Amino acid sequence: MAEEDSSQEKTEEATPRRLEKAKEEGQVPRSKELTTTAVLLAGSSGLVLFGDVLGQKMMAVLRMNFQLERPELFDTAAMFSKLGASFWEAFLGLIPFFIIVLIAAIAGPIALGGWLFSTKSLAPKLNRMDPIKGLGRMFSVKSLVELVKAIGKVLVVVGIAFVLLSIMQDSLLGLAGEAVERGILHSINLSLWAAVFLSAATVLIALVDIPFQIWDHSKKLKMSRQDIKDEMKDTEGKPEVKGRIRQMQQQIAQSRMMGSVPEADVVITNPTHYSVALKYDPATMETPILLAKGVDFAALKIREVAKEHKIEFVESPLLARAIYNTTALDDTIPAGLFVAVAQVLAYVFQLRDYRKMGGERPYPPRKVDIPPDMKHY
Repeated sequence: MAEEDSSQEKTEEATPRRLEKAKEEGQVPRSKELTTTAVLLAGSSGLVLFGDVLGQKMMAVLRMNFQLERPELFDTAAMFSKLGASFWEAFLGLIPFFIIVLIAAIAGPIALGGWLFSTKSLAPKLNRMDPIKGLGRMFSVKSLVELVKAIGKVLVVVGIAFVLLSIMQDSLLGLAGEAVERGILHSINLSLWAAVFLSAATVLIALVDIPFQIWDHSKKLKMSRQDIKDEMKDTEGKPEVKGRIRQMQQQIAQSRMMGSVPEADVVITNPTHYSVALKYDPATMETPILLAKGVDFAALKIREVAKEHKIEFVESPLLARAIYNTTALDDTIPAGLFVAVAQVLAYVFQLRDYRKMGGERPYPPRKVDIPPDMKHY
């Protein structure tokens, strides 16, 4: 029993088929921390890169709406025109920033696990509504790791913020002595770079989270030895099913083969254990063709069908075994058996002529020439 139980432990790595099936169901490793890091870094970097353009556009919007000419104050349509113009200016200023954030939001998730679209992951699962399993997830190893990550993020961000404040202390205190306009620009610049460094702090969390997500995904997909055996059966087919399919294929092939026996010119027998049916038309064929062959029960069926259709029989044990073992169905007779088969066919054609026109009755060949390497005893 202990050995049986150990075989059910999920200790084996997932097979390629298991990984493929999991991907079809939407199960791939994902790191929310990686996505968060990508979006934060892209957003803060985008503000640094396009901050001047965005600031100019916002100032243009302010000028447009606060610097009004006297006629505009009495124009009822001016408000709507300025509103539309303000939206357009703001859009032109924000579009580069939005594009960078959008790219990061797409690249972050697919960086780990790749691109995947699966409707199966959207389907409702009743086991997710099970309160017992819900409590189990709350106190699982993954939940503990998420708690540690949350605490770690707070500590890392607070630590980086403290270091930044220490480094920027003189610059921040110096803002009080600067002119208003210069001080505003300087404070914005300091804030943007502080946002970049604080966003970069989340890289440390992502570097811890990515290996954990890969390990957790691999652990979930691990299989027991029995799982692997069952998968092999499903993939390759269960032995009993494969045997049944093979039996049906043999029955179909045998039925098709028996349907060709009435077209034969002669059936060469062992006389009981082997039967082979040959066809030869001198006008259309260069060499005889094997239409059917069989041993024991199949040989008996060939003889029964041949008897029903009045096909000639010739007893030649060595020749019957030689043809059976050297020639495939619907294939031509090997060159080494040409002489022996020609002797048999000559007898069959002479027998047909005798039955039509009479004369001296032909006799079957007493001995046929078979090469030593083709003899089967």
